[in-house]
Amino acid sequence: MHIVTGGAGFIGSNLVAALCAAGQEVVVVDRLRQGLKWRNLAKHAIAGIVAPDDLPAFLAKKPRVDALFHMGAISATTETDGDLVARTNIALPQMLWDWCAAAGVPFIYASSAATYGDGALGFDDDLSAEALMRLRPLNLYGWSKLAFDRRVAQMLAQGAPRPPHWAGLRFFNVYGPNEHHKGRMASVVLHKFNQVMRGEAATLFASDREGIADGAQQRDFVHVSDCVAAMTWLARNPQASGLYNIGSGTARTFLDLTRAIFAALGRNDDIRFVPMPDDLRGKYQYFTQARMDRLRAAGFDHKPTSIEDGVRSYVRDVLMNAEDPFA
Repeated sequence: MHIVTGGAGFIGSNLVAALCAAGQEVVVVDRLRQGLKWRNLAKHAIAGIVAPDDLPAFLAKKPRVDALFHMGAISATTETDGDLVARTNIALPQMLWDWCAAAGVPFIYASSAATYGDGALGFDDDLSAEALMRLRPLNLYGWSKLAFDRRVAQMLAQGAPRPPHWAGLRFFNVYGPNEHHKGRMASVVLHKFNQVMRGEAATLFASDREGIADGAQQRDFVHVSDCVAAMTWLARNPQASGLYNIGSGTARTFLDLTRAIFAALGRNDDIRFVPMPDDLRGKYQYFTQARMDRLRAAGFDHKPTSIEDGVRSYVRDVLMNAEDPFA
């Protein structure tokens, strides 16, 4: 059995799909509520769904687990409830780490590129205490992810019990199927696609930094299938414990991404720039690019998907299916 927390969410449901396709028994830990998240699971033969509040009792029964993937989190970069974020993004992964250590179960958890803050200190997935203490995230979400990364480094340094195999994954700007439920936190691809299909211009944030043109802000955009490839590879390779960036390794502009959407739709570009929202000023990353050296050195040789290929596939094969735009 594999357990995937956040398994009805964006990255989690794509992982569930891959595990189910490989014939694995998968238990999803998530809340479906009244939205569209159930659609992310509808095509896959899962073994069951456990509510997050019921997870401790489920684990107390000592189920036979091959690996636990912890993708669940408060992931909104605009969240301001510090107590909620601390419980969900720090205390919960600590509990799961401890359980996996005691049960001898591999543990793979989601960190985030938000830990790097504005990127001034680079994007090196260094687990040393010195490197971790230098980072300055721009928001509560990024801090919470960094707090658990620091805790992992501390536990390793102290020789505390650990899972037999573990990996922390610093996801960069992920896009792809099954993100409809994310609202404002969905990828630029989904938002711009929706705008274009409503007959509107695709809007991008104007630059509020001198020397950076409108739309020239750069991110490491990574297709969710590449994230799944990394996670399943890590689960199969116990020698590769560590903290790893998960990105394409190449920064591209928001203009590049938006033009790829118009190309996928066979339409001429129609792009307009809007002012940066007040709640993002000073908290907006202008450049991200994953250093992939450590994961490559560990043996992961998957070729990343270009934004042209990834956006084309997402738009044409998934989003254009108006009745069932889910994977």
